[in-house]
Amino acid sequence: MHELINWLVTTVGAMGYPGIFMLMAMESSVIPVPSELVMPPAGYLAQQGQMSAFIAILCGTVGSLVGAYVNYFAARHLGRPLLLKYGKYVWISEAKFARVESFFLRHGEISTFIGRLLPVVRHLISLPAGLAGMNHLKFSLYTLLGAGIWVTVLTYLGYFIGANQELIMRYSHHALIIVLICCVALVTVYIKLHRRGTIGKTDEQAG
Repeated sequence: MHELINWLVTTVGAMGYPGIFMLMAMESSVIPVPSELVMPPAGYLAQQGQMSAFIAILCGTVGSLVGAYVNYFAARHLGRPLLLKYGKYVWISEAKFARVESFFLRHGEISTFIGRLLPVVRHLISLPAGLAGMNHLKFSLYTLLGAGIWVTVLTYLGYFIGANQELIMRYSHHALIIVLICCVALVTVYIKLHRRGTIGKTDEQAG
């Protein structure tokens, strides 16, 4: 693990900010580049004074938005049948897509924000958003918020762990658990507020 982290730090350092942008764009599309292997090394390099944490976070977040839009436009222009037909070549199975699509339909637009914080879902949540023709402003806003939070968490995880590089992956999983708990709480509150709004509208209409 120590050798792996050293290699990742060296690679991210050599590629610089454009490399962070590119890798996070790939991570947000269908290419499986885990963000947990990109942003913590950038944070570590920032702690060493070799990078700016702010610029690294900015590159990672904007890269995530670009990658998300690749999926968005692919889904928008290909449509569901072609997406499912050719998705198997880029690790998108019909069952996996059905679960993500169901998640999007159940939780509405907020799922774009929450999906950016969840493993597996973050790679695919842009597809149902594209199929649904989600408003570009809302899609960009929710994607930037979700990606920004996750990128910031991972970057500062690497920053504060510092020399204890072998702990990065372990604490990435801890951070993920915390994020998942927060997501469950957020969805619960959102659904309750949404139901109250719906009930209120129904009562007004009945009156």
